[in-house]
Amino acid sequence: MLWYEGGLIEKDTLELDINDPALLYGATAFTTMRVYHRSLDYPLTNWQAHCHRLKDSLQAFGWQLPNWDRLRRGAEVLVSSFPVLRMVIFPDGRELILGRFLPADLRERQTEGIVAFVANGLLFSRELPRYKTGNYLGAWLALREAGRLGAQEAILIDGHGNWLETSTGNLWGYKDGSWWIPSLAGGILPGIIRGQLMSYLQSKQILVQENTWTVDFVRSLEAIAYTNCVMEIIPFHRVLTSVSNLTVNSTHPALQQLRCYFQN
Repeated sequence: MLWYEGGLIEKDTLELDINDPALLYGATAFTTMRVYHRSLDYPLTNWQAHCHRLKDSLQAFGWQLPNWDRLRRGAEVLVSSFPVLRMVIFPDGRELILGRFLPADLRERQTEGIVAFVANGLLFSRELPRYKTGNYLGAWLALREAGRLGAQEAILIDGHGNWLETSTGNLWGYKDGSWWIPSLAGGILPGIIRGQLMSYLQSKQILVQENTWTVDFVRSLEAIAYTNCVMEIIPFHRVLTSVSNLTVNSTHPALQQLRCYFQN
């Protein structure tokens, strides 16, 4: 079941012209949204923030804006069946909305943590990192390689080995009474939950700082996690690197400071 160009399609295939730039070049902008309590207007759903992300990308690329009313109508139709929606916009303003379910092991990942893999190599970089486009090949390859090695997430790095983000989210680290996040200047996605959590922590007088995540800095962290709109907060308990593996405390009490945002 999917929504495309103003109508519901009750099958899992979609017909596109063979010359469609979305097919040839991955020319789409998208955002993935978790819908809480089946409501687009529930605060944690962040409907307006997701629409702003789409608009920001489309205007940067000089593409046509979608029919926003039609986009919302499609989301309202699918949200009765799916808790997660991926909203895709084509260069000519066509909208496509796909629904999916939360991972079956999400609660286990959130509480016990996961294994991550540092994806070292030019293959594992993301084009136009400030935007979510249909060309996610580098991140997809990194996540596939992580799975091959027995990890559940991949960490993308720059040419100097500095950690940037994961294949699907933003990084968070804790030490010395402060939360730390990689700087946007390094070339990462300004995630919606990243921004929301920064504001939330600051409102609680909890220190959060941006910096460059060098290898030495990473090894000084007491806890490491990643966030995105679907998975919320996922801590790491082990990180696989090309040099030596890193063991991390996935039950660090400071993680509750992040989790509290989703319990409001």
